Amino acid sequence: MNTNLIILGGAGRMGSTLIRLASNAQDLSVVAVVEPKTELLPKLPESCFVAKSLAECIEKFPHAVIIDFTATTSTMENAKLAAQYKNPLVIGTTGLNAEQKQIIEEYAHQTPIMMSPNMSVGVNVLLDILPKLTAMLGSEYDTDLMEIHHNLKKDAPSGTALHLAEAVAEGKGKNLDDVACYHREGIIGERPKDEIGIQTLRGGDVVGVHTIYYMGTGERIEITHHAQSRENFANGALRAARWLVKQNAERLYSMHDVLKG
Repeated sequence: MNTNLIILGGAGRMGSTLIRLASNAQDLSVVAVVEPKTELLPKLPESCFVAKSLAECIEKFPHAVIIDFTATTSTMENAKLAAQYKNPLVIGTTGLNAEQKQIIEEYAHQTPIMMSPNMSVGVNVLLDILPKLTAMLGSEYDTDLMEIHHNLKKDAPSGTALHLAEAVAEGKGKNLDDVACYHREGIIGERPKDEIGIQTLRGGDVVGVHTIYYMGTGERIEITHHAQSRENFANGALRAARWLVKQNAERLYSMHDVLKG
């Protein structure tokens, strides 16, 4: 049985990639695309409904899985509609604050929702192993993260960098808010023992690079994930959509739940 999809932000970098990949999949149907600037949309399946907002089309497609890689304000409005109409929702939007995430967790008790700042298999494997690696290395290793993205990215640090930093903080037995350092300048003194530095680079068309540094006495470990194409994230989101449509509204799901499938 096909999984019906409503793709939001169809003219964007992720939206257009999702449309192309889903249109070529035998078990997926793009039934609707939401895009305010309809003139910028890529080629769509003939039967696809085009709307300028989710409110215009959600009622027409009950149970269709909504995929949202838009912006924080739009995502909050879309999540509210998804909960109201009981449509499953896959969220890849980054930059959501703690209050917004809490609201989405509440919506997840009304309709199945999966949210992840990064839907690649490789990054999610890293998220699983980093707490264990950090704990094994111990407090004698200083840890910093660096992320690089294209010059059009609006949030910093990236949602993936923050998620990775949270995994490192877990391994240290710390809350990230208590040990994160996002900026260094001037006479800052010695590095605090448990500090986790998170640095941001922006430029060109870089899809995404995340590096975790473990710096000890006489040695350094570097773990780097390179995203070569947005197809990696889009395929993860489509995999999540296939999985989510079969789930109940019990809690907010993550990409870890999808991969354990």
